[in-house]
Amino acid sequence: MSEVTGRILVVDDDPTVAEVVARYLLRDGHDVECVPDGRMALSKALENPPDLVVLDLMLPGMDGLEVCRQLREHSPVPVVMLTALGEEADRLTGLEMGADDYVVKPFSPRELALRVRSVLRRAQGALVPAGSGLLRDGDLVVDVSAHEASLDGKPLSLTAREFDLLVYLLDHPRQAFTREQLLEHVWGWSFGDSSTVTVHVRRLREKIEPDPTNPTRIQTVWGVGYRYGDAAR
Repeated sequence: MSEVTGRILVVDDDPTVAEVVARYLLRDGHDVECVPDGRMALSKALENPPDLVVLDLMLPGMDGLEVCRQLREHSPVPVVMLTALGEEADRLTGLEMGADDYVVKPFSPRELALRVRSVLRRAQGALVPAGSGLLRDGDLVVDVSAHEASLDGKPLSLTAREFDLLVYLLDHPRQAFTREQLLEHVWGWSFGDSSTVTVHVRRLREKIEPDPTNPTRIQTVWGVGYRYGDAAR
């Protein structure tokens, strides 16, 4: 399978960081544009949406969290955040606002390039499970091959990670998974921050549960993790 490539918007006010990131992404075959501030990034992303945004949280004028929030109001474009080591609260807030992944500074440019490739591959539907087709749970319908989901006949706006998490859980009804298992199977990480899973589950519940405070689809298994309730296939 050929590698997935795309148009990447890199948003970082540190020209050295932006140059190194761009060089590695260009080496992977992506088209790359760099911008130094949040307002310019938002304007460019809305005017001509890229395939993915690499977004630093600490930006002049408009910070990365606000860029991510406003971007999510208009587009499901994948976002990979760049965060400082001590900014755990900001990372969680960024994930709540719809970021798909994050890399902690100081980071390996190669690791970032691999994360970008992974998110792009999922966003473009290149990781479709064998035997993929329609998955159903009542009025919730997921077309895995088309990378589309709907609820009560209305399209759901899901990020790439939200979609993958929903597909994985819906494809394994009544099977309980730990957060670490979901991190490995859905994110492809053998290690990482399991709070990422918690945030994505909460966001998914807000989109597919009749009552997110009392979920019946994505259920919490206390002491273990999560499972999808009985689903009609």
